[in-house]
Amino acid sequence: MATETNAVPELNVARLNENLAKVEELSQRLINAMTQKKTVNPALSGPSQDLYAKAVTAYWQEWLHNPAKVMEHQIEFWGQSVTHYLEAQQALASGRLRAPDDPGPSDKRFSNPLWDTHPYFNFIKQQYLINSRAIEQAVADIEDMEPTEKRRLKYFARQIVDMMAPTNFLATNPEALEKAVETEGESLVRGMENLIADLEANDGELVVRLADESAFEIGGNIATADGEVIFRNRMMEVIQYSPTTEKVKETPIVLFPPWINKFYILDLKEKNSFIRWVVDQGYTLFVVSWVNPDESYRDVSLDDYVEEGFLTAIETVKSVTGQDRINAIGYCIAGTTLSLTLSLLKQRGDKSIKSATFFTALTDFSDQGEFTPFLQDDFVDGIEAEAEREGVLRSFIMARTFSFLRSNDLIYGPAIKSYMMGETPPAFDLLYWNGDGANLPARMVVQYLRDLCQKNAFCEDGMEILGERVHVEDVDVPLCAIACETDHIAAWKDCYRGMSLTGSRQRTFIVSESGHIAGIVNPPSKKKYGHYINDDLTGTADEWFEGASYHEGSWWPVWESWIAKRSGKWVEARTPGDSRHPPIEPAPGSYVKVKARQSEQ
Repeated sequence: MATETNAVPELNVARLNENLAKVEELSQRLINAMTQKKTVNPALSGPSQDLYAKAVTAYWQEWLHNPAKVMEHQIEFWGQSVTHYLEAQQALASGRLRAPDDPGPSDKRFSNPLWDTHPYFNFIKQQYLINSRAIEQAVADIEDMEPTEKRRLKYFARQIVDMMAPTNFLATNPEALEKAVETEGESLVRGMENLIADLEANDGELVVRLADESAFEIGGNIATADGEVIFRNRMMEVIQYSPTTEKVKETPIVLFPPWINKFYILDLKEKNSFIRWVVDQGYTLFVVSWVNPDESYRDVSLDDYVEEGFLTAIETVKSVTGQDRINAIGYCIAGTTLSLTLSLLKQRGDKSIKSATFFTALTDFSDQGEFTPFLQDDFVDGIEAEAEREGVLRSFIMARTFSFLRSNDLIYGPAIKSYMMGETPPAFDLLYWNGDGANLPARMVVQYLRDLCQKNAFCEDGMEILGERVHVEDVDVPLCAIACETDHIAAWKDCYRGMSLTGSRQRTFIVSESGHIAGIVNPPSKKKYGHYINDDLTGTADEWFEGASYHEGSWWPVWESWIAKRSGKWVEARTPGDSRHPPIEPAPGSYVKVKARQSEQ
């Protein structure tokens, strides 16, 4: 007897046809939106044909040298496919319209029960998984190929496999089909409207909206910590936050966030605001808010970020507080650049920085990790050409690159919900921030990719900044580095290796659970992610981790104990600004509110 499947609901055919007609009408708007798309260098969308040519050559060489091995895997793939087909045919012929007893491995993309209970969808899922394994095996079997090229091939093969998942197509996505029937086609209309809205908002470029942008206002319900902009130049605004304690530590802190994204990741809301927490512990905190550059910034380099950003902010903080020495924090690329700045200050005999803290910051790029596919010449050549043409590397290109490292979570999953299911993106502050990126000046991004990432100049022969040859060994102030265990952008082992190359005699290294953002934005009140500590930094990263002790809860209090020892005595709390730096406007300032699309116009 056939297993009963989900009953088909009553359908208002007229309503369904009406909605399908609306989809047809919307297709013209879709075409118009897509015609607004600016051309993008094709090198930014994938590897050059040389990679695939090398892969084919290596595969055929493997065939010639070891035909039995290749044939074995081919026959295994053919056998699995034919057997799978025959089992489905036999079930159909016998009238047993049900899926096999073993539905296959779990995968959150296939969470809908129909993938396991419905013979049609289960057949599609099973064959997709068979095909995926065959492609991955074919890549893994290639032996006569340079390791970097093979790493790239593996990455792009994975992207093809993920893109071709049956969940990404309406005809083979049971959840989307069910939703279309339940809503009598209304979900398809909403989905098409969502797709068109995203295209129109990004000049024809498909950038999947991850959050409901109407739910958030910078300075309204996010980035609301009390403070004042007390300095502004073409590169940055310096925000001084208002004290919440009667006494504060004598030594102020200046925090440099990455300029790829906005600083308010550290002040999303009151409960998880690192900025608020630091102020509440009794510190005078200054935060840099970087400009979102347009094409007029095409010649801005890392040297300009160091001089007009880091050095100027340091002098501003010293002037406002009357302190000769301050503590600095650098997050991600700003941590990398803080290291360059520390080396430069060493060359100049300037002791302004008392200690430095790094959040997920790389200095040693000898292992390019998951970014290997994007740091080879064909892709970087494309970045350089695109940046030279536009004056900036447009934010969506960098965002897309990061998203493809987690394509199922950050591209295909949200696209399915928005465009197939017609759902409104969630009101999620973290995803809102993730979509609020910044452009990068043309000269800076090429300098960063060529000198730091490709040549690893800071750790090899040294890198020239403002006329000085800077090197990681020059960094000798007390250091505390926080890396994150599952970080796919700045792998913790790479962060550890870079810190080990410094000349500092006082080094503390902490590994937080979770990733690039959640591992840092981890307030003590949540008691969510723990951390690892080991005072012995003489061994390799693996040896460090093996000897590390695990501690529950946030690393924030551990760091605060560390920074407190380097922050002097207690003094009267400081209100923002002084006579030479009067408040310009309330935090979070103006620069943070400039969207990438606005700055491109």
